[in-house]
Amino acid sequence: MGLLIRILISAVAVYLASQFVPGIRVDGFGTALIVAIVLGLLNAFVKPILVFLTIPITILTLGLFYFVINILMVYLAAYLVSGFQVDGFLAALLFSIVIAIIGWIMDALIN
Repeated sequence: MGLLIRILISAVAVYLASQFVPGIRVDGFGTALIVAIVLGLLNAFVKPILVFLTIPITILTLGLFYFVINILMVYLAAYLVSGFQVDGFLAALLFSIVIAIIGWIMDALIN
């Protein structure tokens, strides 16, 4: 049950972020749900590998390269999910930040 709630929170965060961030387009809540699932899977399986492989550059940039990894996850999700479009680097950066903030707030309200 907890996983289902987390997926729904992520889907709401994706949908709300698409409303606030210019350059991000999500066709509907169903697409936002699919994007949330895809982002969750990418963050669970692909992101740890990228983080491990880029440890030297992340250290060199004092952790700022981690933002680039988040942006790559958003672009990869946009590539995999039709109905989800990202129009630029800054839009992907803002989208990942807004998703993190909205998800954190909603998670805090529910728990």
